[in-house]
Amino acid sequence: MSRLELLVDRDGPLTRAAVLTDGRLTDLHIDHAGRPSLLGAIILGRVERIATGLNGAFVDLGNGLSGLLPAADVRRPVLDDDSPQPRPNRPGAKPAPIGALLRTGQPVLVQVKADAVGSKGPSLTMDITLPGRFLVHAPLGRDIAVSKRLGTGPERAALARRIEQLATGAGWIVRAGAAQVSDDLLAAESEALHLQWRAIRDDARAGSAPRLLHPGPDAPTRALIEQGAAAPAAILVDDQASAGGIRMGDGPLLSGLRNWCDRHAPDLLPRLSVHKDAHGDAQRLFDLRDLDSAIAELLDVRVPLPLGGSLVIERTEALTVVDVNAGERGNPLDVNLDAAAEIGRQLRLRNVGGIVVVDFVNMRSRGDAERVLAALSQAVESDPVQTQVYGMSKLGLVELTRARRGTPLAALLRP
Repeated sequence: MSRLELLVDRDGPLTRAAVLTDGRLTDLHIDHAGRPSLLGAIILGRVERIATGLNGAFVDLGNGLSGLLPAADVRRPVLDDDSPQPRPNRPGAKPAPIGALLRTGQPVLVQVKADAVGSKGPSLTMDITLPGRFLVHAPLGRDIAVSKRLGTGPERAALARRIEQLATGAGWIVRAGAAQVSDDLLAAESEALHLQWRAIRDDARAGSAPRLLHPGPDAPTRALIEQGAAAPAAILVDDQASAGGIRMGDGPLLSGLRNWCDRHAPDLLPRLSVHKDAHGDAQRLFDLRDLDSAIAELLDVRVPLPLGGSLVIERTEALTVVDVNAGERGNPLDVNLDAAAEIGRQLRLRNVGGIVVVDFVNMRSRGDAERVLAALSQAVESDPVQTQVYGMSKLGLVELTRARRGTPLAALLRP
């Protein structure tokens, strides 16, 4: 069975959370203090302009920033307001005209579902969700939705009934890992998420707009949430407060992570510890595990494959292109199978979003092409970001899409 570890440190303006599987970097989350992300943040905004042509509204988020709220993402209001309330859209239904749903100056509770890109502001929704390791709370919903990764068998219905009995409040999305954990953990997480929502809602009703109510999860928290039921065997934090070269106690990273685990993941508290160098020379955790060089390699255009051959990953304005090179290896199928696994890893580590086109090495038969497609689909299956693999063309090109989420690694690490 694979051993997972989560390593967390702070390097200048960067807060880094690296997931290692059997010692190899398999997931990476980075926050940049100078380029903060709003992804997942819940904000009490104010409608500043109705954009009829876009069938959406621009919402003032504060600090001179505004985002677009499409009509399809307008939901029933949760704020106490004596004025007439618009009729909300129902998820999946054809959206009503934005002018029938919102009015200029109206306060709205929104969540950022995509960060600003270039001159395009953040993308917003009123479908508020609070993610946990096993459950996602959707407090404006009433249903229990179970992950499609559990298939269509009786396990889905049984898990939905189980959550209905255990969960606090209504509106839940059940992640696949929930089937593997105890009732106590599920009940505790649902209660913590429900209390979190009530605090956000009460805060929204108590003050003026625009203002931030709840920030999105930071890098270490995102790493734990996205691992789900695959909990790390160890969580090491290189973050001890110091003065004059003498270590004084827990630093803010360790304290913040401990507080989050105490509220949302008490089972992880025994696995959380501060990094202490065995040789006593204060060697940094990421240096000790050679992670700095592994992260630097993620900025390279060329990626060597484990058994020979390479990938060339280049970003254009419209899409990302991945070229598979066989090198001196003679079997195209073997090269492509190795490449498929590494492509899934690289897209996740580099946080590539949008359209991706992969140029595989030409193969002899359609059966080989189907094996490569299956391998690529399997490589992206565990990616928490929605990724869709399409068919292979006669030229050996495969198209896939990966939802944009947060800032790409290259943009975070650029000078």
